[in-house]
Amino acid sequence: SSHLEFSMRAARSMTPGRIMGLAGLLACLCLPARAADPKPDAAIKNASIEAGVYLDDKIKADSALAANCLAEGRKWIDTQAAEAATDRKQEPVLFKDRGGYSIERRYSVRSVVDGRYVSVLRDDYMDTHGAHPNTDVNTILWDTTDHKRISIRPFFTETADNGPTLTALRKAIVSALNVEKKRRGAGETANADWYKELKPTLLRIGAVTLAPSTEAGKSSGLTFHYPPYAVGPYAEGQYVIFVPWETLKPYLTAEGAKIFGGARPKGDADDP
Repeated sequence: SSHLEFSMRAARSMTPGRIMGLAGLLACLCLPARAADPKPDAAIKNASIEAGVYLDDKIKADSALAANCLAEGRKWIDTQAAEAATDRKQEPVLFKDRGGYSIERRYSVRSVVDGRYVSVLRDDYMDTHGAHPNTDVNTILWDTTDHKRISIRPFFTETADNGPTLTALRKAIVSALNVEKKRRGAGETANADWYKELKPTLLRIGAVTLAPSTEAGKSSGLTFHYPPYAVGPYAEGQYVIFVPWETLKPYLTAEGAKIFGGARPKGDADDP
């Protein structure tokens, strides 16, 4: 109680002059100003929704890649805005109490391999007045020579559905997932029920990027990015699973053999 009484007396003694003096003292300390939040590269704000698309500086440095990502991002927030407007008409009380939806999409460069292949992470955040906000992750592999999105197909001799390459990849992913789940104390969900949507096909095996490497210009393997709910319950969060290039070696084309090498840098953590 004595500390409380002291605090109340001190507060009452703070005259305008003393307050100004304190402000001057704080200014003299030269405390760093809080960095301003980056401005979105595309945005929508109205009674139904506040939405933004953000491109990192590395993406902006490539005009073709930036235009491609921004066009996709604009289309996404336009779609979300239309859905939010419809929802607001149907449930006006919900929006009156909680305001509009809040969503954002961020594009960031994960790696650049051989000066040509750019791996991009596309992270979404969505608060649409559900039990909790949701997140999603997807990826883009960009060919700076041909100025277009590509798949990992050029790096492998075959990528047929249920073929040798994707079957081996799925096996390696599941094995790594089981190890990671046990590390997180989530071993009870390391089972076929949670992996049933994980198929040995390019479209169903997971969002993929070329992992960086200790060897300049190379990739140390593939990383697969899974949002909440994809391979485990929401509480487990996102998973990033690494498959080293040595596992892929029997299936590589000449181009694949050219871009893979080295080891995964220690700073390239599995945790997103």
